[in-house]
Amino acid sequence: MAEAVEIWRGGVNTWECDEMGHMNVRFYVARFMEGLGGMALRLGLPDAFSPAASSTLLVRDHHIRFLKEAHAGAPLHMVGGVVAMDATSATILQVLLHTRTNAPCATCITRVQHVDVSGAPLVWPEAVRTAAEALMVEVPAHAAPRSITTDAVQSIASLEAADRLGVGCAGRGLIAPQDCDAFGRMRPELFIGRVSDGVSGLLAPVRKAVIEAAVETPKRVGGAVLEYRLIYLNWPRAGSHIELRSGLKGFDDKTQRMVHWLLDPVTGKPWGVSEAVAVNFDLDTRKIIPIAPAAREALQPFVTAGLGF
Repeated sequence: MAEAVEIWRGGVNTWECDEMGHMNVRFYVARFMEGLGGMALRLGLPDAFSPAASSTLLVRDHHIRFLKEAHAGAPLHMVGGVVAMDATSATILQVLLHTRTNAPCATCITRVQHVDVSGAPLVWPEAVRTAAEALMVEVPAHAAPRSITTDAVQSIASLEAADRLGVGCAGRGLIAPQDCDAFGRMRPELFIGRVSDGVSGLLAPVRKAVIEAAVETPKRVGGAVLEYRLIYLNWPRAGSHIELRSGLKGFDDKTQRMVHWLLDPVTGKPWGVSEAVAVNFDLDTRKIIPIAPAAREALQPFVTAGLGF
């Protein structure tokens, strides 16, 4: 096995940080997408994300673990490698690192498919397969799935299922031209970004219950995501309508599990589905606020039975 190679380097801008004081999740995904371009270059596909490309790498799945906060001004870099490759797809490891300490900031296991510009699968060129052999890596323990499965799933998401289960609307809108990539597809960071924008309404009663039951009442409360999986089923384009349905799947003594469906309100079909493991966060101590027994009792009515990918 080879060592991971550098595929991106940069830092955190102030405007990329949110009300929690750290880089927002959408910019992690944006970094991972830039890093994927760096990996494409290493594989011998330098024009993969160019409008003139004859083929590209289409993301099918992201599994992300958030390990250490990134604040404004923090220098970061990313290394990556190939975990597996079959006839038309590959699994890529991406590790975002704090440059000053080399400590992992976040990891992403990205499943991509080699496709033509219309999205039809293509067999990898032999030169790419040869390059991939020299870039093969193993997934380290800190990047491996912990609480969310990465197994193949058959999605249950639809507008009809959301209405039947009582999964509330957390956002709706329209995809703008500037939201799309060189091939006219919605950029992946828009999915997690829409979740970030809309989830506060879902979390308000959850945080209220946690705070009221806390041993010590925190002055300022926010949230942080520990692990995320995003499955991209179809791709909105400029002018496409989107509707975000989000619900609480469950919780334990520290974390809550949330499921998000990005739906097409015209057809009722899913654009994508995701699950996240998140915590309530004391913004002053930067520590997790436990979910006390009384809070768990108060949260039970908010859980949507049968909710999943």
